[in-house]
Amino acid sequence: MRFGKAVVAVTIGSCFVISSYQLAVAEGPNDSAPVLEPDNPNGMTILFDNSHGQTAGQSDWVIDGAFSDFADALVEEGFLVKEHRSLEPLSQDDLNDVDVFVIPEAQIPFKAVEQDAIASFAENGGGVFFIADHYNADRNLNRWDSNEIMNGWRRGAFDDPTQGMTAGEIDAMEGVKSSDWLSEEFGVRFRFNAIDHTVGDVIVPSDETFGITEGIEEVSIHAGSTMAIMNEEIAKGIVYLPEGLTEQDHKWGNAVDEGVYFGGGIDEGPYVAIGKKGDGKSAFIGDSSPVEDITPKYRNEEHGGQKRTYDGFIDRDNGPLLVNVVNWLAEQEDYQTFSDIDLPLDEPSPILDMETPEQSTEPQMEPWRAPQSGYLWYDQSTFADGAFGSDEAPPVEISYEIETPSVLPVDGTPFEVRIRLLNMNPNQEINNADMQVYLQGGTAVSQIQQADGSWPNGFGYQHVGAIKADASGSAETTVMMRLGNGVTEGQANIRLRVGAGNNVLTKAVTIGQGSSEEVPPIEEGTYELNYAETLPLGGVPFPVEVILNDLEPGTTITNAQIQVYLAGGQAISHIQREDSAWPSHYGYFNVGEITADQNGRGSKTIQMRLNPSIQADKAQIRLRLGSGNNVLTEAVSLGAVSTSSINFLTFQPYRSVMDLAS
Repeated sequence: MRFGKAVVAVTIGSCFVISSYQLAVAEGPNDSAPVLEPDNPNGMTILFDNSHGQTAGQSDWVIDGAFSDFADALVEEGFLVKEHRSLEPLSQDDLNDVDVFVIPEAQIPFKAVEQDAIASFAENGGGVFFIADHYNADRNLNRWDSNEIMNGWRRGAFDDPTQGMTAGEIDAMEGVKSSDWLSEEFGVRFRFNAIDHTVGDVIVPSDETFGITEGIEEVSIHAGSTMAIMNEEIAKGIVYLPEGLTEQDHKWGNAVDEGVYFGGGIDEGPYVAIGKKGDGKSAFIGDSSPVEDITPKYRNEEHGGQKRTYDGFIDRDNGPLLVNVVNWLAEQEDYQTFSDIDLPLDEPSPILDMETPEQSTEPQMEPWRAPQSGYLWYDQSTFADGAFGSDEAPPVEISYEIETPSVLPVDGTPFEVRIRLLNMNPNQEINNADMQVYLQGGTAVSQIQQADGSWPNGFGYQHVGAIKADASGSAETTVMMRLGNGVTEGQANIRLRVGAGNNVLTKAVTIGQGSSEEVPPIEEGTYELNYAETLPLGGVPFPVEVILNDLEPGTTITNAQIQVYLAGGQAISHIQREDSAWPSHYGYFNVGEITADQNGRGSKTIQMRLNPSIQADKAQIRLRLGSGNNVLTEAVSLGAVSTSSINFLTFQPYRSVMDLAS
């Protein structure tokens, strides 16, 4: 269901790394907002808010980012789905022709005029869906957490919503007033609890929820909150957490208070609720995790790092419940309160003193930590490159390759490991890269030879030396490693890190009797690759003939490998296996046995194909005999070729004579 996702695939050598984040862009509130149009429209429009910090910190709650699974599911239901972007306060005009207004976890408080617009929208027949989170979900460090923003007042600062703020922050807060708004207008109040390690599995029967909970058994919660029913006439819980929750077992690890207020169950309050507001409706959920997916679009606005979001929409029964909620919100009904119809009403929830606006206290001084130097939550000019609101696209991430022998020798024989980095800054130098081979349980079994030729005494992470990029941003280094520390044959991993804790690449390896690859038993050879003048794009298979000349008659070569790669080293080809299957990654692949005839000539024709996502027009093709022993490299052209004529491609021969001893 993901529409227009840009999935980034980095395929280098024998490594295959997929990052399921989108390519971040330079985009902000003044740019055109995305619109998702259904194939079979139902005539209704859903508007998602993105004007109150919905992309702050690690959040990415936008319809073409980490809320896209939800948005796409609504499109499949027939809804037109749009995003609201603006630097101006939300107004009633913004909600014209909208059927449901979705408010993803907000990080910037709503001004009083915006609260009035939302309440009027619902009063006059619109549906509003409030998606909150746990207490201390303050992603932009402005002292207002998500639940406080939804409620309309700040914990421990009801009398002064700008308490502790700088002059710049106070200016940005103009028009924000403290009130028990959500309770007064919609009949609920989000709690300040923070519950983890459980699921909402106490489900109100569907005949008491307008069919919303039909088929729903579990809704996940990953550090979320519940809410209190304040007015049972206009608010009703539909999903609750189980009873018996404890602070020790179910409190979120970073919660700043007890985290669990009433031991779960009905008294803890509903995790998901619905409401009636005049001619319109409302709905509420206490966690953004069930709504999100793993395709964030933007960079972190504070520091520019890549976001990692949770694949919650497809977990449990989250997706079906959320879609059912929106379908219900979009349906017009003529009653004003739940007591107007034959529906069992909830009891008002018990309330702790600290949950009331005037008596609340701040358990810990906010913000929870100091923002990174230079970052101001209210000033988009300070946002990192690639964040929503920034004018600059992010830098390209460095990609990494580790190339090893197919089998690492168990007997302590040294072996060569090649490390390649792409997308570095020109002439950039990395001096803190370490590498090790370790067993499944974590035992380190490798050593790296030092610059003076000696070997360390211990095993574990060891320095690979300085890695410096060339003018194109590519870098390569080779180290000698060996295994020991009681290692036995079997599976292991090799891992590269750049600084303690920053693991950048982990690759499975096999430990055994060592590679059977041998250098050809000749001093000098002549090599040819016959292939089409233009190699086809789009994943279309094509033949390549590998020819080895000047061999001793009867000699069999088993270590010939071939790949096509782009400038900078990205491998884009693979070879069809003998069973006609294709590998799942791209890089060097063995062409199989090649045996010389009585004239010393051996040849074999293989089928290759290129990564279908590649759109380049030129590349390199390389033949090697064993790791690091490159014997032929030539430039090739890439282009679109008709699949009907691919079997009749004309070979274009290339030759190279190399002194293998050099």
